Amino acid sequence: MTREGAVDARRAHAVHALGGATMGTLWHASVSAPPDADLYALHVGIQACLDEVVAQMSTWEHDSDICRYNRAPAGSWQALPQPFFDVLRDALAIAADSGGACDPTVGPLVAAWGFGPGGHGGAVPDAATLAAARARVGWQRVELDAPGRRACQPGGVGLDLSGIAKGHGVDAAVAWLRAQGVPAALVEVGGELRGYGRKPDGKAWQVLAEAWPDEDSDNGIGTGDVGGAISVDGNAGDGDKHTLPPCVLVLEDAAVATSGDHWHRFDHDGRLYSHTVDPRTGAPVDHAPAAVTVVASTALAADAWATALTVLGSDDGHRLAQARGIAARFVLRDAEGLHERSTDAFRRHLAP
Repeated sequence: MTREGAVDARRAHAVHALGGATMGTLWHASVSAPPDADLYALHVGIQACLDEVVAQMSTWEHDSDICRYNRAPAGSWQALPQPFFDVLRDALAIAADSGGACDPTVGPLVAAWGFGPGGHGGAVPDAATLAAARARVGWQRVELDAPGRRACQPGGVGLDLSGIAKGHGVDAAVAWLRAQGVPAALVEVGGELRGYGRKPDGKAWQVLAEAWPDEDSDNGIGTGDVGGAISVDGNAGDGDKHTLPPCVLVLEDAAVATSGDHWHRFDHDGRLYSHTVDPRTGAPVDHAPAAVTVVASTALAADAWATALTVLGSDDGHRLAQARGIAARFVLRDAEGLHERSTDAFRRHLAP
């Protein structure tokens, strides 16, 4: 097809909105397709991709593959579905690259602090409980057998992929849409987004990051209490004295994810604790950035690095991101309000 023909075909499409529920949150997809496209089939296909992620990687589902691994006896090798194996492999690689700031074995610490299944939204553990949980954490303990697509359970390891499962779900849905011949789409799961192709008007997808109405709001962007980004058309507005300047990103076959304590924290005896646990110390991150937004080639990578940089903090995190060429923006909170700090790579994704 000629370039002119491709443009004409794109103009014959329309943007269709699809959505549903998954992983305790909502998913949305803006899909470029002909006006008479079978939207039901597209919806079913996306939902099936996300349901597979839940069946494999949800610690909330007793019969999931990840729960089966976590219950396995010490020294046993567990066969994993290919997607689960690939995500675990990538998670271990990012754990190594981040010095353990993002660790897929953090599950016991998540449970000790009252998060995750069976938790009550946050609780301070006693010293013995915390010590026992810390003894079970360490990404170096997990050994993979790539030819056999297996992972060894050394004993007591509790995998928790919640920091990257939503991102993987976005990537899986995007891969499925591309396989169906969908030329362009913007897919979101709980605030993590990935866009590819161009809209029928020829413009790239744009999203607005961290547009909360005021610093004390408990509501995130996009899906209730989950932080992230939302798609935008036209101008994002000028903001007001309670907000940072609008941060509009262009997603040219790229993904964006946000982490931070703005949306997830609990109070105990007058002290605020972040829901983000530092696997290296065993405690919630102290003085975490209000939000860290990362743009990457995949939603999994954006999701994982947003978590890792939140744990590392605004100084060490910014230094690492700048050195690695990671596109990251840190939103910082002090007595005067909110401030932002971005890497050079992040600024290249800003809308003109």
